[in-house]
Amino acid sequence: QVQLVESGGGLQQAGGSLRLSCAASGRTFSRLAMAWFRQAPGKEREFVATITGAGGSTNYADSVKGRFTISRDNSANTVYLQMNSLKPEDTAVYYCAASSRVFPITSPTNPDYWGQGTQVTVSS
Repeated sequence: QVQLVESGGGLQQAGGSLRLSCAASGRTFSRLAMAWFRQAPGKEREFVATITGAGGSTNYADSVKGRFTISRDNSANTVYLQMNSLKPEDTAVYYCAASSRVFPITSPTNPDYWGQGTQVTVSS
């Protein structure tokens, strides 16, 4: 079993930056592919970014490419999402997810584990 706990969400103005963190416990972290998803009110959960266990490969949704960066620190069992040039349409609950079987994690059906989510609100 893997436990995932997100932090770092909040309110930010458009054009600003936030960094989300996701702390993992319960399994060898470096063997887990990790991902971030988001879900806005009334919308389906959507893929944001994913990273391999060793951190050597990443994928991004087109809507965040060039603005968001996913990274991980395996010594700290933590994955990050650096969000720059935020837009109001980035407003959503952001979820951390993990899989020991699938990479890239691009579908909400891929992960084995989910965090509880952290709210990100971007004002115009």
